[in-house]
Amino acid sequence: MDSSPLPPQPDRRNFLTKASAVVIGAALALVAPVAGLMVFLDPLRRQTAAGGAVLVASLDSLAENGEPQKFSVLATRIDAWNTTPNVPVGAVYLQRLTGRQVRAFNVVCPHAGCFVDFREANNCFHCPCHNSSFSLDGKVLDPKSPSPRGLDDLLVEVRNGTEIWVHFKNFRAGEKARIPV
Repeated sequence: MDSSPLPPQPDRRNFLTKASAVVIGAALALVAPVAGLMVFLDPLRRQTAAGGAVLVASLDSLAENGEPQKFSVLATRIDAWNTTPNVPVGAVYLQRLTGRQVRAFNVVCPHAGCFVDFREANNCFHCPCHNSSFSLDGKVLDPKSPSPRGLDDLLVEVRNGTEIWVHFKNFRAGEKARIPV
């Protein structure tokens, strides 16, 4: 018989140990980059606060005769990583009705998104883009107007007796329905 030594056989247990070490090491090596990426992208996953009421003016700044006056709407803008206070987000026409009642209209025309003007001589709102007019209550004056709806009214609150807070929203232009954007 030949008594030559047999070549060493690979140790199967050693292979399983090394393979397990590679898998566990790779998993542990991925933890730090994945955690860093999650922290970096966290602002994108967060829900921003819904647009609440914004302080626009005081009751004393409105004309007592009910003539609409234009006011800028300043709000705090929050995007994924930045918070910017007092950014102009739009404008409204405020009109004092009786007592402490106030009506607000978005200045954007529902037809094409142009800004409407108040014409004191005609006592109406006028859109220069399509030459349409709206009454003081926001309704379309001319039935042939291309505007699909009247001016967009906004919810108004009078707080602390004199502060006018408006729930400001913009709506999609060119649509019959008021679709917030």
